[in-house]
Amino acid sequence: MPVLTRLIPSPVSVDIRRGAMDDLAGLLADQRISSSGRLAFAISGGSGAALRDKLAPVLPDADWFAVADGTIDSAVRLADGIKGKRYDAVVGLGGGKIIDVTKYAAARLGLPMVAVATNLAHDGICSPVATLDNDNGRGSYGVPTPIAVVIDLDVIRDAPVRFVRSGIGDAVSNISAIADWELSHRTNGEPVDGLAAAMARTAGEAVLRHPGGVGDDLFLTVLAEALVLTGIAMSISGDTRPSSGACHEISHAFDLLHPKRSALHGEQVGLGAAFAMHLRGAHEESRLLVEVLHRHGLPVLPEQIGFTVDEFVRAVAYAPQTRPGRFTILEHLDLSTDQIRDAYADYAKTISS
Repeated sequence: MPVLTRLIPSPVSVDIRRGAMDDLAGLLADQRISSSGRLAFAISGGSGAALRDKLAPVLPDADWFAVADGTIDSAVRLADGIKGKRYDAVVGLGGGKIIDVTKYAAARLGLPMVAVATNLAHDGICSPVATLDNDNGRGSYGVPTPIAVVIDLDVIRDAPVRFVRSGIGDAVSNISAIADWELSHRTNGEPVDGLAAAMARTAGEAVLRHPGGVGDDLFLTVLAEALVLTGIAMSISGDTRPSSGACHEISHAFDLLHPKRSALHGEQVGLGAAFAMHLRGAHEESRLLVEVLHRHGLPVLPEQIGFTVDEFVRAVAYAPQTRPGRFTILEHLDLSTDQIRDAYADYAKTISS
């Protein structure tokens, strides 16, 4: 008889609301993650350090570790500092870099990891991937899903609004990523995990079609939930396929070709998604993406993030090299540089009409 169910790796607790951080100690105790309060907190010199003063009195047995940057060296140093001290869990308190460093360090030590996000810049909050800088540029490392996720909307509101906008771009890019996955299935027979695809698509559509804005608690809740669901979708599929297609290949190309000039991840993938949908002939969907990105103050043209048209064309041409073996609309069309330039001119004309 076939197995009729499957286990899905997911957090035991997801707490998204105003004031959620005030109840962090109780949540960890109630969920039996840490009843003793013996926790290792990884923080940055920015938002994490500012919140330490608030949390330290209610978590007197916690130790605090400063993380300098989002490199694999920092993750290894964090793991070395924590090793052998009998902590119940490791808590990443900060933005994406801190959470990714903490995920890697916790995985290295075999400890559960709690993600306490201070911004909503991308879907790494709950993903089974740690993206870290290394000597060769940037690498993605498989790690366990966080055992708990805490997102305090009061803290999110204190972060620069550009980070929230970036999260919007990352969430809605799921629509393009799923279209690429389905294209690969039709063309090459690549299996599509229906549950992972449904979860990622639903997350993207929820943000895409929500009428609210970055100043609205309900919208921020939907965005936070979408980013968490996208991370769980990646856990289900076992890779980043539910959220990463041509949109992310274009973003990775920007990062590699212009490492000191690249914009925020969500800004780049949102633009990449709108262009990728145009490439596949889904002009209505592309136009809707552009309208939503524009409404939230996100870029829809490369010059809006400091790149020329020529630089954008080169990034799109280079993009397939960033994810060898991944099949998207870029690999399917296999456009020449001149064809990419013509496609971009048509995209720019279409969205401005």
